[in-house]
Amino acid sequence: MENVLEIKHPIIDRYLTFLRDKNTSTAVFRRAMSNIGVILAYHSLSDLPLDETEIETPIQKTKGYVPGPEVVVIPILRAGLSLVDGIINFMPEAKVGHVGVYRDEETHQPVNYYDNLPVGIKDAYNLVVDPMLATGGSGSHAIKFLKENGAKTIKFVCLIAAPEGIERLQKDHPDVPIITAAIDEKLNENAYIVPGLGDAGDRYFGTI
Repeated sequence: MENVLEIKHPIIDRYLTFLRDKNTSTAVFRRAMSNIGVILAYHSLSDLPLDETEIETPIQKTKGYVPGPEVVVIPILRAGLSLVDGIINFMPEAKVGHVGVYRDEETHQPVNYYDNLPVGIKDAYNLVVDPMLATGGSGSHAIKFLKENGAKTIKFVCLIAAPEGIERLQKDHPDVPIITAAIDEKLNENAYIVPGLGDAGDRYFGTI
């Protein structure tokens, strides 16, 4: 699929096994999400522009590098918070904004209920984060909101994606790359990803 990176790695396969297993405890689920978040951040920031700087080692002066644009992580509440810990562990200086979007259980359409974005997203390297890309409605809604607020560089980062969600994002925002740990089979009649892992937010926060 064009503009979609599905990360292939044996450690991701191992963590996904923990995450998919319905018998996995909340503590193990959280650790697996955090660890995969680090891997997703590594790949999502692989083309982050750098500025050259000069530093001094104990031996001599040499070149060093610092991020050019600021990195802003924008989780879609609440489930998107589950990946933030791993991402900011990889990139501690990243700012974190929030966009609150929930899916109406009857219409499956996104509803915006909250937003809090840091100053400077216009020139920042923005990662929109949600563990599950299902219908794509919430993701498309959040990306549209960021664009309306001036964001130019945006990537969508998720744990698991359904083909239907990928198609929706590519149709609505063909300029936005998608980085995911797995592309699953399909959506079921309730718009849940198959095989998926259930409700990522409920399992992460222990509210099942």
